[in-house]
Amino acid sequence: MQRESAIREPLILGHKTYKDITDDVVGPISGPAPLGWKVLITITSIIALYGVGSILYLLGTGIGVWGLNKTVGWAWDITNFVWWVGIGHAGTLISAVLLLFRQKWRMAINRSAEAMTIFAVIMAAVFPGIHMGRIWLAYWVFPLPNQFGSLWVNFNSPLLWDVFAISTYFSVSLVFWYIGLIPDFATIRDRMVKPLPKKVYSILSFGWSGRAKHWTRFEEVSLVLAGIATPLVFSVHSIVSMDFATSVIPGWHTTIFPPYFVSGAVFSGFAMVQTLMLIMRKAYKLEAYIHVKHVEYMNIVIIVTGSIVGVAYLTELFISWYSGVEYESYAFINRFSGPYSLAYWSMMTCNVISPQLFWFKKIRRSLVATFILSIVVNIGMWFERYVIIVTSLHRDYLPSSWGEFYPTANDIGIFIGTIGIFSTLFLMFTRFFPVLALNELKTILKSSGESYKNQLDKQYHDE
Repeated sequence: MQRESAIREPLILGHKTYKDITDDVVGPISGPAPLGWKVLITITSIIALYGVGSILYLLGTGIGVWGLNKTVGWAWDITNFVWWVGIGHAGTLISAVLLLFRQKWRMAINRSAEAMTIFAVIMAAVFPGIHMGRIWLAYWVFPLPNQFGSLWVNFNSPLLWDVFAISTYFSVSLVFWYIGLIPDFATIRDRMVKPLPKKVYSILSFGWSGRAKHWTRFEEVSLVLAGIATPLVFSVHSIVSMDFATSVIPGWHTTIFPPYFVSGAVFSGFAMVQTLMLIMRKAYKLEAYIHVKHVEYMNIVIIVTGSIVGVAYLTELFISWYSGVEYESYAFINRFSGPYSLAYWSMMTCNVISPQLFWFKKIRRSLVATFILSIVVNIGMWFERYVIIVTSLHRDYLPSSWGEFYPTANDIGIFIGTIGIFSTLFLMFTRFFPVLALNELKTILKSSGESYKNQLDKQYHDE
């Protein structure tokens, strides 16, 4: 059996057994729904319905209900799209990349992070559809044979690239997530008493019996999918950034965008994982499995990616000056001193300054500070997308075509609505699915559990 250094903090606290882990994770699923969950899902469902109503109103009326004008053709729609795609990156990174590097600490958070990825990508997929205005023509972005005289649709938008990238990313992430759930579904199936839930989980578990052959195939498939998903983490947001980088708009026409967008996506994704994990940890009494060490590791990732984002911001400013192109220089001067300067400085404060607080160990290991700063980071990342899109568009080459963008109630309603839909889906997940990788946690109990580590350490010193 593998032994870990006593210096390394245990990943499972307390005197936990295999049965305790099963009870702690399956208990909330098999038992009645807590009052707090019912209150939260009621609130999020109302917000979600408001968002759906806003979308239906948009489709019935047209995108004239948004604050768009002849100058700013992309605003909150594409801002929210890029923001949601970015949030969806952490789940696959935690699951796939950390699995390939055999990082055990991922096992307590990967399941919920993967679910967050799935739901965030669904929210992102809403916006390319509705921003067309005529959603009944959305099939144009798919490579379907058509009646227009040629074999393939005449693609009219670079967002086509996003359709391919995101649909691939979503498919792989969904399969990866579901494959990981199969052993846990089998555990829930065996504990269910009522016939209907038992039948449902039996179907979901695909006849899993826990034999050695099943586990061998499970590990093989997980590693193969992790190998496929890892390049997707880096490619998807690179493709999203190319929507901007291939243009000649000042502020967009830059080759730094792909790595800058990827690091920003991981940055915002990990922040959202922190927000959700800390709430879930408290609500479901999972303090023994998600504790300070997990929070600290994720905060270290936030420091690294936040620093990369900060360097990217400074590089952009340097390039705009060094280029000697007056339009490029003006685009960035306008960002920090023009009508949207508040958004720019909010972005710089939230994304560059606030993550640096995690260099202090006391803050890095503080749950309250982490929760607050994770929300601040996500607010900052939203402002970053907004600054990139709106401030680059509202001042064009011709002063005669300059214009300002002001969001309408429908813009705000759709954005808040997507947050409501996302929260509702995540709450449904926590109610009917295991929020921790149940069977994966059991594999590290005897090497990384607190009581077992103390026992082994005692044996070692006695010898």
